[in-house]
Amino acid sequence: MTTVGLLYPGHFAEDDFPRIEIMLDSDIRLPLFHTDTGEDTRRVDRLRDMGAPDRLDAGVEELRLAGAEALVWACTGGSFVYGWEGAHEQTATLARAAGLPASSTSFGFVHAVRELGAGRVAVAATYPEDIAALFTGFLKAGGVEVVGGRGGGIPAADGPGGEDAELVKRLAVAGDHPDAEVVLFPDTALHTAAYIPELEELLGKPVLTASQVTVWEGLRLADRRAWSPALGTLFATRVPPPGTWDQRGIEVRE
Repeated sequence: MTTVGLLYPGHFAEDDFPRIEIMLDSDIRLPLFHTDTGEDTRRVDRLRDMGAPDRLDAGVEELRLAGAEALVWACTGGSFVYGWEGAHEQTATLARAAGLPASSTSFGFVHAVRELGAGRVAVAATYPEDIAALFTGFLKAGGVEVVGGRGGGIPAADGPGGEDAELVKRLAVAGDHPDAEVVLFPDTALHTAAYIPELEELLGKPVLTASQVTVWEGLRLADRRAWSPALGTLFATRVPPPGTWDQRGIEVRE
């Protein structure tokens, strides 16, 4: 059995994770522990507060008791707003606190793009434009070329959580770009797990969503591969391209 512990802010679209656990149909467990979000407003200062060490530490002990082999901060906005170096420091702090390999959804996107062998991406974000631009900057710092995308202008995490597939499709079409090899949906407060194959068919290219890459990143840290075409191209190949799977996240064991 492989257990990946997830730290998730608040209560928005967390039911994507048990759905993914079922879709994987294996001995993979994804226990989820909620952290306090503070004020639900998508501003830089509030997103940084959401990812502050004292908020994340609250769920670490429960995660350890659940037997997690790796942990992922299942939040994109609460990590990329710290910038590339700051997000590394954030996950290093988590790794030290838990004594486990640690990463975040933001790093999961960068690693998943590399896994697919893609160079150019488009971003279909729910965020206001200024926050979406910070995610684009984070990707560029990770060596990912962003050729297009747009923010959805949704000012709080409770906005997208209850939305249906039609919103996701609209975001996909609006955010896509002809030169993009992959389209990214960076919001863990957006339900996407059930729609990935449909989105890939609609766009004619791979799609990476926040809940999907969060799970994939945790499995990568645990050295566990999983296969499930229902979760899109990222989970549809059994053998990774040369030189991709050996890139580990932050691991601190004390």
